Amino acid sequence: MTPESEAIQLRVLIAGGGTGGHVFPGIAIANGIRKRYPRAEILFVGTRQGLEAKIVPREGFRLETITVSGLKGVKGINKLKGLLAVPKSLWESHRIIRRLRPHVVVGVGGYSSGPPVLMALLAGIPTLLQEQNALPGLTNRLLAHFSSRVATAFKECELYFGKKAVLTGNPIRTDFKRIAPRISEKFVLLIFGGSRGARAINKAMVEALERLRPHFSDMFFIHQTGEKDYDWVSKSYGDLGASSDVRPFFDDMPVQFARADLLLCRSGATTLAEITVAGKAAILVPFPLATDNHQQKNAEQLVKAGAAEMILQRDLTGEKLGTRIEYFYRHRQELTHMEQKSRELGRPDSTERIVDLLEELVHV
Repeated sequence: MTPESEAIQLRVLIAGGGTGGHVFPGIAIANGIRKRYPRAEILFVGTRQGLEAKIVPREGFRLETITVSGLKGVKGINKLKGLLAVPKSLWESHRIIRRLRPHVVVGVGGYSSGPPVLMALLAGIPTLLQEQNALPGLTNRLLAHFSSRVATAFKECELYFGKKAVLTGNPIRTDFKRIAPRISEKFVLLIFGGSRGARAINKAMVEALERLRPHFSDMFFIHQTGEKDYDWVSKSYGDLGASSDVRPFFDDMPVQFARADLLLCRSGATTLAEITVAGKAAILVPFPLATDNHQQKNAEQLVKAGAAEMILQRDLTGEKLGTRIEYFYRHRQELTHMEQKSRELGRPDSTERIVDLLEELVHV
C-alpha cells in the first residue's frame, strides 16, 4: 500500500454469485482491493436466492439484488419467466451502475453477472471477468467477446478467450496460504463434499472403512458430512471403532487441511485452488451433474500434473476407494511427490494479480 493508494477512492462493482464457487472468489477479490485501497467503495450485485445474500453481508460488504434467473437447462414456464425477467434485470443493473458510477465492473460468473456486466459494457466502463473453471461457464463465454480482460485459473482457457485471457489463478482465503506442517504421527484422511456434503462420497467412505480396519490404530479420519448424512455416518465410524472427527460442517477448513495427509473431495474450482495453494494430495470425485461437466475438466488438470487421482462417481465403490487409500497409506513417498506437484500448480498471489489487472484497466 502506498500513500497514493490510501487516498484513492476506487469504486468497484462485483457482479455474480449463486454458488460458493462464484461468491468466494468475489469476496477474495474484494478483500484484495480493500487491502490495497482502504477507501475503495465496493458493491456486490447478485440475487436474493443466491448464496451471496448470506455471505456478502456477513463478510462486511454491501449487496444489491436484481431480478434474474438462470436459463441454461431450464424449460417450459420457468424458462419463459426467466426470459421475461431479462429486461427488468437490465434496467435494475443500469440504475445501480448509474448510481455507483464504478471505475470498473468485475464479473465472477453465474447468471447474475450477465446483466450488470452487459450494462457496464454499454456504458463504456472497463470490465474484468473472472473464470474459475477449466471449461468456462456460458455467461463468461458470451460476455468475453466484449469484455476488457478475463482472469483465468487454467491455461486451457486461452482456447476460449484468446489474447484477453490472463492466467492469474483463483483467488482464495488467505488462511489457505499459511497452512502449518502436519504434526500427527497417524495417517490422516480429510473427507468432504462441499458445505452440504456429498451422499456418494459419504457412502463410499463408510463402505471403505471395513477394508481399512486393520490399519485403524495408525489412521485418523476427519469427515465433513453435511447436515443430512451426519447421524448415520457418525454412527458408522463409532460402530467400527475408527478414530475420527465427524461433523456436519467445519468452519475452520484451513485448520483441517493442515491436519491431513490426503484429501477426498469434489473438484470445484475453489476447492482445487485451495488444495494447490496448500500443497495437498487428493483423490477427486467430480460432481457428475456439474454444468458442462466442468468439475471433471478441472480434476483432469490436476491428474495430468501428477497432483491428484480421480475416481468418477459412476466408478466409486467402497472397495475401490479403500484400495486407493490403503495404497497411499503404504506408499507415503507417493503423497510427497503429489504434494510437490500440487504446490507447483498453486498460485498464492492470485488475488494480487487480479487487483493488478484492475489497476491496469482503470489506469490507477
